[in-house]
Amino acid sequence: MTVAGKIEIPQDEIADFCRRWKITELAMFGSVLREDFGPESDVDVLVTFAPNPGWSIFDHLHMEEDLEAAFGRKVDLVSRQAIEESHNPIRRKVILESAKVIYVSA
Repeated sequence: MTVAGKIEIPQDEIADFCRRWKITELAMFGSVLREDFGPESDVDVLVTFAPNPGWSIFDHLHMEEDLEAAFGRKVDLVSRQAIEESHNPIRRKVILESAKVIYVSA
């Protein structure tokens, strides 16, 4: 799968990643979906976790590293819950309305 003709998404690898980290939905947002995405751009990833995953900040860093290996780029990983609870309504609206879902658990 290719997102917006810009980055190849290894579907099987993403599905394995999501199952391993108890992610029920994974989406992309930001420049990867826009015309300003370039060779130095990072990939913004929005995830929804299963209830009570119990991950630490170190686990979050490992998740980013796993995705960076899959995409061959720096990754900025954020949880949907953090965005939904954001005190910045404009940021929240832009991210949630523009996100493109690439994985949903069965």
